[in-house]
Amino acid sequence: MKKMATIVLFLLLYINSSAQKTEQNILAGAERINVYLPLIKGHSVGIFANQTSMVGNTHLVDTLRKLGIDIKVIFGPEHGFRGTADAGEKVGNYIDDKTGIPVISLYGSKRKPSAEDLKDVDLLIFDIQDVGVRFYTFISSLEEFMEAAFELGKPLMILDRPNPNGHYVDGPVLDKKYKSFVGMQPVPVVYGMTIAEYARMIAGEKWLSEKANARHDYYKTAENSVDTPFHFQIIKCANYTHKSKFVLPIKPSPNLPNIQSIYLYPSTCFFEGTILSEGRGTNKQFQVFGHPSLPKNLYSFTPNPNEGAKKSKLYGQLCYGWDLSGTPGEVLAKVNNRIQLKWLMEAYKLFPQKDSFFIMPKSGNMEQSFFTKLAGNNELWQQIKAGKSEEEIRKSWEPELSEFKKIRKKYLLYEDFE
Repeated sequence: MKKMATIVLFLLLYINSSAQKTEQNILAGAERINVYLPLIKGHSVGIFANQTSMVGNTHLVDTLRKLGIDIKVIFGPEHGFRGTADAGEKVGNYIDDKTGIPVISLYGSKRKPSAEDLKDVDLLIFDIQDVGVRFYTFISSLEEFMEAAFELGKPLMILDRPNPNGHYVDGPVLDKKYKSFVGMQPVPVVYGMTIAEYARMIAGEKWLSEKANARHDYYKTAENSVDTPFHFQIIKCANYTHKSKFVLPIKPSPNLPNIQSIYLYPSTCFFEGTILSEGRGTNKQFQVFGHPSLPKNLYSFTPNPNEGAKKSKLYGQLCYGWDLSGTPGEVLAKVNNRIQLKWLMEAYKLFPQKDSFFIMPKSGNMEQSFFTKLAGNNELWQQIKAGKSEEEIRKSWEPELSEFKKIRKKYLLYEDFE
């Protein structure tokens, strides 16, 4: 017991010296080992994690193994457990070379653990860095993981992490008619919640499966954590509020390399549903966008295959467009605290072949297009084609956005930005 206490004390001292420093010295839930270690000791554990699941400079899996925690299985999301797979690339199951632990992909042939996957597991842990944007698929993976835990009666612990886009709420609210893995619930593009707050909401609003919604078991309570009536527990961040600036210490996925890309992502990801390059295949993903047909007096770049983007649009072609990479992160975070439609609208205005600007699905029905899935409605592309102003488009979002904000308030764990 003394040896365990010594190890924990050493790790806490190490974390305090090496954790990501911000304005308020924020600590992620995973870094608060003294809070959750007593709850998981003696249990066999399954962990949903990726390359962002760090405790200081050490991965959570390695940290817990050194503390004697029996990790039976690791689950990996989009981009895989080590975070190197391309966007949308299906990842198979394998044995992790470093730890020898089986890794089961939940972004391949299946999206949630089975009873067989969890047969030797007493307790599940979820620890993945989110960026607070609806079409970033980790919240969809969270939902599927929660459903599996509740349906199969497995206690779930969520180690919360700060949201770098947690300082505002904006965008069209998803119409569930257009539900997909890049948008599963009626939330706006930017929802202003940490991943644990989001988990509280989808459980509290009964947005899960019928069987998962029916479970109301309580799990153990830990000091400074938040218990819920949904058979899961949250380990909160320390010193975080929705007014906090948080710069991620590690890129959350291969194509979000820095804070500029993370701040721009809610606005520039819409280009994924168009014929334009959104910067994949460059080192300025979601910070540059363009197409060979745009005016040649604009910024130029040529996308090519690279790690994390081996296949994408317009590779090897000289594109003309915009470069937003030089904009300071602080400025981007404060640009009206809202999604910027001006770049999408300007690109459409300048694009010569307007009928091919939005990528049409094979069915020929734009309701089934990827752009519609990203927007969460079938109106945005039509509003842009019709020449609606940004303010007119934003006004159309307002009724549902206001209703969402009321729901959101019920599930916040930290001081809000307003």
